[in-house]
Amino acid sequence: MGAMDATDMASAMDMTGATGAINATGANRASGATGDLSPVTLRLAQPDDAAALRAIYAPYVRDTAITFEYDVPDVAEFRARIQATTRRYPYLVAVCDGRPVGYAYAGQFHARAAYDWAVETSIYVVRDARRHGVGRTLYDGLEASLREMGVLNLNACIAYPPAEDEHLTRDSVRFHEHLGYAMVGRFHACGYKFDRWYDMVWMEKMIGEHTSHQPPVTPFPQARDAIRAHCGIA
Repeated sequence: MGAMDATDMASAMDMTGATGAINATGANRASGATGDLSPVTLRLAQPDDAAALRAIYAPYVRDTAITFEYDVPDVAEFRARIQATTRRYPYLVAVCDGRPVGYAYAGQFHARAAYDWAVETSIYVVRDARRHGVGRTLYDGLEASLREMGVLNLNACIAYPPAEDEHLTRDSVRFHEHLGYAMVGRFHACGYKFDRWYDMVWMEKMIGEHTSHQPPVTPFPQARDAIRAHCGIA
């Protein structure tokens, strides 16, 4: 689920719904203090990160309805997903004490060319780094990267429980609200996992000006150097 594949990430992050404690501003947020954790830095994901990032994602598949995926993908599949994403969009890894503690990426909102300026965002944070600012740091870095590319609309698809339970809370919605996202709509009983039905909501955030002569979005491979230079991402 995009943007929220981030769903309860509020718990996974700093408050963190899909998303940590604010440390700095602008590109400087790419390196954030994380409470009792060492400073977190951001770098671009590589295919060889597949095993480490899969290990972060696996508990969300097995134990939560934050993602509606039923089976944990193998390392080869996860590697392929990283490669597919980075052909067009940024994929960031948060690193603390030399180990990945979270990741965030953007994906296609819709295949039609008219939707090029809109993306869906996703984020996951390792459970022992929750509520330490990792999610906020990741989302700030992702937003800065997408703005550098010319993206205007961030869209978050978030699993939403009619009533909170042991598999899903509404923390991710609260987290996205904290970051400036607004609720767009709700689909009822559209996801089935753990023998129960869950809703799904869409939230959005505008990060650029919409004009009548909109410049095209720069694909990630062409924007990579500018993102590294201007967004504080290694």
